[in-house]
Amino acid sequence: MSETLVLEPIQATDACVIWLHGLGADRYDFMPVAEMLQESLLTTRFVLPQAPTRAVTINGGYAMPSWYDILAMNPARAIDHDQLEASALTVLNLVEAQRDSGIDPARIFLAGFSQGGAVILHAAFRRWQGPLGGVLALSTYAPTFNEQMMLSASQQRIPAYCLHGINDDVVQYGMGRDVYERLQTLGVTVTWQEYPMGHEVLPQEISDIGSWLSNKLR
Repeated sequence: MSETLVLEPIQATDACVIWLHGLGADRYDFMPVAEMLQESLLTTRFVLPQAPTRAVTINGGYAMPSWYDILAMNPARAIDHDQLEASALTVLNLVEAQRDSGIDPARIFLAGFSQGGAVILHAAFRRWQGPLGGVLALSTYAPTFNEQMMLSASQQRIPAYCLHGINDDVVQYGMGRDVYERLQTLGVTVTWQEYPMGHEVLPQEISDIGSWLSNKLR
């Protein structure tokens, strides 16, 4: 994996957001967003990892930054689960590294856009055991969530914020809504926010994320 981009805050660090980019993007994709959020989150470090470059089946086998291969789109995405597991492990290793650096895990957040969101949802709610500050799921879906899944008490205590565009033609609105409803059913404190947008990020969304993070970090 390429080197992770780390953006240090203005003041002494006591919180961290680990943010995963989407398919075909890179670790610099959300750098402007992180810098904008740090204007108000003065003690929050942002860690922006880079997905490995690999062949993506649905894109004709073309190699691009990808957290896991997508084998088919319909009726639901067929994915390479081993690669998703490996990416989730990378996220958990980053969480542990931040914890070991002295940050309380209850002040460590996982954020992800699109494919990156699928990885952080899996990492937080299928693999991590322990406190976390919360999960930001942007324009994403949860390919490893199912009707049989159960959460531990610590996983139920991880708050989530699901944000999605009503005109998203890449990750359909209903896929994002399913994540929200599944987490709600499982006892997670989860908030839903939708926007008049496609598969993208809007300034208002960034502002809303900043408010949500500030509230959690009080």
